[in-house]
Amino acid sequence: MKLFQQLLLAPAAIGLLAPIAVQAADLNISGVNQYASQDQVTSINQFSDVRPTDWAFQALSNLIEKYGCVAGYPDGTYRGSKAMTRYEAAALLNACLDRVTEVTDELKRLMKEFEQELAVIRGRVDGLEARVGELEASQFSTTTKLRGVATFVLGANSFGGDRWTTVAPPVYQAAFAATGFDGSSGIVSRAKALEGATTFNYNLDLFFDTSFTGKDLLRTRLRAGNFGQSAYSGNPPVGLNAMEIAFEESCGSRADCGDVLAVNRLFYQFPIGANFTATVGPRVRQDDMMAFWPSAYPADTVLDIFTYAGAPGTYSLNLGGGGGLWWKSGNFSISANYVSGNADVGSPNLNNSPNCGGIGNDCSQSTFTTQIGWAGPVLGLAAAYTYSQGGGSAGLYGGNGTPLAVAGFSLADSVNSVGLSGYWQPTFGAWFPSISYGWGINTYNGNAANSPLTSDSGYGSVVDGAQSQSWYVGMQWADVFWKGNALGMAVGQPTFITKSGDNSVASIRDGNYAMEGWYKFQVTDNISVTPAIYYLSAPLGQLTRYPGGGSFNNFGGLLKTTFRF
Repeated sequence: MKLFQQLLLAPAAIGLLAPIAVQAADLNISGVNQYASQDQVTSINQFSDVRPTDWAFQALSNLIEKYGCVAGYPDGTYRGSKAMTRYEAAALLNACLDRVTEVTDELKRLMKEFEQELAVIRGRVDGLEARVGELEASQFSTTTKLRGVATFVLGANSFGGDRWTTVAPPVYQAAFAATGFDGSSGIVSRAKALEGATTFNYNLDLFFDTSFTGKDLLRTRLRAGNFGQSAYSGNPPVGLNAMEIAFEESCGSRADCGDVLAVNRLFYQFPIGANFTATVGPRVRQDDMMAFWPSAYPADTVLDIFTYAGAPGTYSLNLGGGGGLWWKSGNFSISANYVSGNADVGSPNLNNSPNCGGIGNDCSQSTFTTQIGWAGPVLGLAAAYTYSQGGGSAGLYGGNGTPLAVAGFSLADSVNSVGLSGYWQPTFGAWFPSISYGWGINTYNGNAANSPLTSDSGYGSVVDGAQSQSWYVGMQWADVFWKGNALGMAVGQPTFITKSGDNSVASIRDGNYAMEGWYKFQVTDNISVTPAIYYLSAPLGQLTRYPGGGSFNNFGGLLKTTFRF
């Protein structure tokens, strides 16, 4: 039917069926013979009197190019405005019908030749329709997507040095109390007791991403793990060997709370106009509310210390109740957010600790962060400032600082932190790695009477005005040896005290180094295996050097297997 709709001569063709007497004047046998005897043209450009502005130009072009059933006159004209007799119409219609018959016969031959293939395709289409119908009928939500990550970690630690019986001096007891470790017993000897045990742990993440408008996001993250008593938990006596993937839900005074599936994230993100995005939630993390993350070094590698863009005080990844807003135009962005680690606790009274919390008070364990950044496909740079208040989890934990640096955050009334971070991702050459780098500095403010940063004699207080710093450089090579595989390494100094409030009272030597190396085998699109090693030169910092000097180090190896589904 489409062919006849395209024929300009359809009215004349239909008229052939009407019982109308043929007048002698209609007969123009010579004209019909002359018209029908011409060769079929192959392009509309062969007609000298047909122009693109003519109303039937496109229809005539289709008849010529698709069906080749239009002829002209010997002088190379089409004479589109000339009246046509019924005989001329019949001759043209007959030519077109012959061409359609040829095309139909050719299609029939092709269909017969590929009959088996067409049957297979038809069966597959029918099967796909059935499967789509089944999926539509059984899907749990039309607005939510589920993805998961399961990680197995098998590994062990070893320790070295000459301070196997070090006991924390009395003036440092508060540092260990603040980090949950009894420093009155042997520091290094307790760490040494952990050597030789190979542990096998897991972490499980389930992400439910929901969108109601196509531009918003409601994220629910469920998480479970059993790293609470492993060598990679971030707890004393050696916190710096914590893994980024290590997780165990906190459960108060219980020693082990593993294998409990808990809500780890719950927040809602939505656009405001063309350039603003707002985020709010009762379980939201600091980095969830930033326009971009200023590091290309992967966050799921080995040591947790290398996943804070080089500035754990600034990018503390504080988790709790809060909200934030970012503005983004092209590659430039500005982000601001607030998080209270104790937003779910109803008492603002410090004397009721640990039942102390709320939003915007002295025991909120809160952070306020602003970031200015430029994020391009090759280069990214960011400067950020964080004001931490309320101590404890608002700042560092054992996985990203020495005991003295962590204690400084815990015992200070507030901490001001600045971080400068960035990355470079070359788009040329397989031998050039991506390079991520970052540096952070923290200044402690607060009640000096609570400070652990004092001399061995116990005189003086040095927390107010004390400083700590950190830095790192991480490199990653893509498609090493095989496509999809990756090689990475990082080196840096986890947060350590660089200055006390009164250097005449306390001489701090808290410096330390951390390094890691790993190679990821991408076994399938969904499974990867990553062997890794790491080394910590002085994970306890000052506490193994004072008094009298000494050394203590940590070497570890592990095998991580990741399943994505």
